[in-house]
Amino acid sequence: MRRIILTGGGSAGHVVPHLALLPHLRKSFDKIYYIGSHDGIEKKIIAQQAPGVEYFSVATAKLRRSFDVRNLAIPFKLLKGISEAKRILKKLKPDIVFSKGGFVAYPVVRAAAKLGIPVVAHESDMTMGLANKLCAKYCKVICTTFRKTACQPKAVYTGGPIREDIYNGIPIKIERRHGLKGDKGNLLVFGGSLGATKINETIREALPNLNYNVIHITGKGKVADIKREGYIQLEFVNDIQNYFAWADVVVSRAGSNAMCELLVLKKPTLFVPLATGRGDQIENAKEVLNHNAAAVLWEGELTAESLVKQVNDIYKNRERYSRNTANMGELDGTKKIAEIITKTAETFAKTPKI
Repeated sequence: MRRIILTGGGSAGHVVPHLALLPHLRKSFDKIYYIGSHDGIEKKIIAQQAPGVEYFSVATAKLRRSFDVRNLAIPFKLLKGISEAKRILKKLKPDIVFSKGGFVAYPVVRAAAKLGIPVVAHESDMTMGLANKLCAKYCKVICTTFRKTACQPKAVYTGGPIREDIYNGIPIKIERRHGLKGDKGNLLVFGGSLGATKINETIREALPNLNYNVIHITGKGKVADIKREGYIQLEFVNDIQNYFAWADVVVSRAGSNAMCELLVLKKPTLFVPLATGRGDQIENAKEVLNHNAAAVLWEGELTAESLVKQVNDIYKNRERYSRNTANMGELDGTKKIAEIITKTAETFAKTPKI
């Protein structure tokens, strides 16, 4: 019986890609398990969207980039998490561990290395995140979404995991659901699973000058008291593929998962990268700009006027933007990643067992 353990978390971006891989992994592995944190978002996502995947949890420690007294407890939490992960791994006896990064992954990857279990990881962004940097020496292969990221040892350019249903959107469902008229362009605005306050505020200010049907996915608890014909606010949606199919133009953050989905769909997009954090969205956006595959509006330059101007330009030139998405190369790496995981498990099958 072949077994695999999936790990990663801290944000939805480190968890959702596993869902894209599951149909492929089920063909090669009899048992699929997930190790995450005790109460992180990964626990909820796996419970709701990954039937048959048994969930285990370990202690985790998130590094806070500004000074925070809670950082002092990190070494102790990591040691505890590694110890807990070792016990779980000894019990489950997996053939391989696949990591999507995030601070949740490190204890699991470190424990796997101590027990001689092969690890494959995937890096979504142009620049490698801290967890993947720390895990790199324990991995057999590091798959990358972007070609330039694969310039380091063990790294292989694959593209990213893309959910199969993302290709099956039906735009008419959205028109009927929200009673929108089809006599003008369709604009979709969203800022990721948590929403984006700056984008939310700017799009509302720009509404009088946006001659489009606008669907605005605000994030939980961020719907404003605005009533306007052709303007729909939603906290979140469960069928984003239908909204993508409906949209002529999209305004989005520049997180790798959403970026890849929009580009593989050839969707004309204005990316507004998050200006804080480690700068991964900025680097993602720069790569897209280098290939003329989409437009970018830096957050420091984001105003109602600049947003309207950019959206109008993208809509006018949407066929060109759609064609240019091909400049990014093959971004759907779902099948290739699954093949690498399976091959790595087979290659190291004779490694001394736990």
